[in-house]
Amino acid sequence: MALRYVGVPYRPGGESPDTGFDCSGFVRYVIGLATRLEMPRTVEDQFQVGMRIAGTEIRAGDLVFFSTVAPGASHVGIAIDSGEFVHAPATNGSVRIENLDAIYWRDRFVGARRLF
Repeated sequence: MALRYVGVPYRPGGESPDTGFDCSGFVRYVIGLATRLEMPRTVEDQFQVGMRIAGTEIRAGDLVFFSTVAPGASHVGIAIDSGEFVHAPATNGSVRIENLDAIYWRDRFVGARRLF
């Protein structure tokens, strides 16, 4: 389901494919559609939802968290499989797929959570 939104532009505070997404707005929107679970709005709060899992256990649908702009979890995406995730990256970007093993993401990975 998350892959439907690849290419939607990034927008700070964005929560809709019509107007754009930020990372946590994207996760909240997709998880809400897929499961009817109401996710918290912020990355920090989303990092508390579900069960903590090891990076080696990541599978499709798990949430992956990174420390990018602040200490602790400050960015979130949705795993496609054990090696890739989809997310709304940053200003001037759009929803896209990235590799979890890319140096940038690997060095900033802070954890993963499984919702189900």
